[in-house]
Order: sequence, then structure tokens, then C-alpha cells
Amino acid sequence: MNGFLNILKPPGMSSAAVVGAAKRLTNERRIGHAGTLDPEAAGVLPVMIGQATRLFDYLVDKEKTYVAEVAFGQATDTQDAQGSVTAEGNAYPSMEQVRAAADALTGDILQRPGVFSAVKQGGHPLYKLARKGVEAEAPLRTVHIERITLHGETPRHGVLMTVDCGRGTYIRSLCEDLGRLCGCPAHMRFLLRARSGAFDLAHTLTLDEAAAYAEEGTLAQHLLPPDWPLGHLPSLQIPDQMEKMARCGTVLPADRLDGARELPERSPVRVYFENRFIGIAVREEQVLRWRTVMTQ
Repeated sequence: MNGFLNILKPPGMSSAAVVGAAKRLTNERRIGHAGTLDPEAAGVLPVMIGQATRLFDYLVDKEKTYVAEVAFGQATDTQDAQGSVTAEGNAYPSMEQVRAAADALTGDILQRPGVFSAVKQGGHPLYKLARKGVEAEAPLRTVHIERITLHGETPRHGVLMTVDCGRGTYIRSLCEDLGRLCGCPAHMRFLLRARSGAFDLAHTLTLDEAAAYAEEGTLAQHLLPPDWPLGHLPSLQIPDQMEKMARCGTVLPADRLDGARELPERSPVRVYFENRFIGIAVREEQVLRWRTVMTQ
């Protein structure tokens, strides 16, 4: 099997556990996920199967969309509903106040991930240090928030919102920051990742659905093809006489490929033969050199 299983991860399950389940369903050792999702969160988790694992470096995961609920009135040590309460308050903000705070947190902002994050210090994830009682603090870093769309209030002093953001953004930290700006402690009550790069909710499978297809022997038919998330890269078609060269990973003359000479130096390109994806190459001077070839 070669392609992507776009799994709808359930809350309470780690990304590593999803990969383990996919290994059992596919009997494929070459498997990995394309972007960790916190255990308590649900949503899109792309799983690379077989030769698709070779394409990790070419995936675009900078654009992400989350649906989250921020709960006002309590802050926690984990910045979510699973942690211990560290601060309380009842100066619950109005929607106008939340909207003003959301506007202030839009664009390029400085964010400090919580101690229960995967950010590393001395080679160790902060959450592991925190569980051992070791004091640590993540450094401030710049993240990009494209927009925060507020959908309205929810029970128990919550607000539902959609966040379009860049890679490395911690929604738990964003919820805490919203509380800080509103003058009322807050934490993240709920999180759903609706999009990660090219992968969205519309093309997901639950693990139960994947298991049913595996039992039927049809799971391979439900994989997204290896080039599914690579639409941001330019593409080239190779002529019949170059197919064997391409399959063997031999460098190709750029001047004999339509559009190849116009590619920027070392720019990745999707290569096709008869509209079948065969790999990724880059132009180096007058030749096209392969970065990965998808074998048959």
C-alpha cells in the first residue's frame, strides 16, 4: 500500500497509537504520521503509508485550521480541561471583549507554549520534564494567526471559535492568552483540527471505517494517492523514451522536457508519465535530478 490514510483521530488517543493501529491494519512497516495531534484533541491526522513516507519533506503543513472552545473562569497547569486549576475568576468577558482580544492576537504574535507541550529543552519534551516535577519554561516564539472567527457563546462561560493559523501554534496557549487579555482566567475545553495543509475533514476515515475496509480487503482503495497533498508543487510530464531512465532514477536532460528549463534552481517538481505520478525531482543547471522515485 502506498498513499495516505487521513485518519479522523478520536480524543483520548495519541498520534503514535493511531500509527500503531494503521500498521496492524495495513501490515506495512513503513508508516508515520505527518504532524502530531495532542491526545485529548480530535481531528485530521494524516498517516503516510509505504512509499508515501518518502514525501514527508515535500508536504505543506504550514496552514492549519482548528475549531476550539475557550472556557473562561479557570486557568489550568496544562492549559486545557485535563489539568489542575491554577487560577480562578468570575469576571466573565462579553463577546465584544473576546472579539477585541481575538483581534489583538491576530497576525504575527509572540507565544509561549505551556510546560505540558512537546517543545523540547535540552533534548527533552517539556511535558516529560513537567511530569517529573522538573521546572522548565518554553521560550517565547513568533507564530502566525491568520484569523480567529468567533461563533458564539457556549454553556459554562465558553466561546466557540475557528482558528486559521500557521505551523507551531499552540491553541491551548492561545486560549490562555485570550483569558489574560480579557482579564479572566481561561483554558481550552475542546479542540478539533479541521485542516492540516491539504488534508481536511471531508476526506477523513475513522479507525473503525479503516478496520472495516481492511477486513473487506479494500483498504488500499481508500488511501489518498501519494501526490494528493503535493498540488502546491509544479508538475512535468516525461516522454515515452525517458520512462526507463526515470524508473531507474537516471538524471534527465532538462532541455528535452517541456517547462523544465523554466523551473527555479533546486525547486522540487512532481514528475508524471502518462499522468501517473512517478516521483519528485529538482532542476540542477541543465538536468533534472531525482529526489525520490516511486517504484511500481
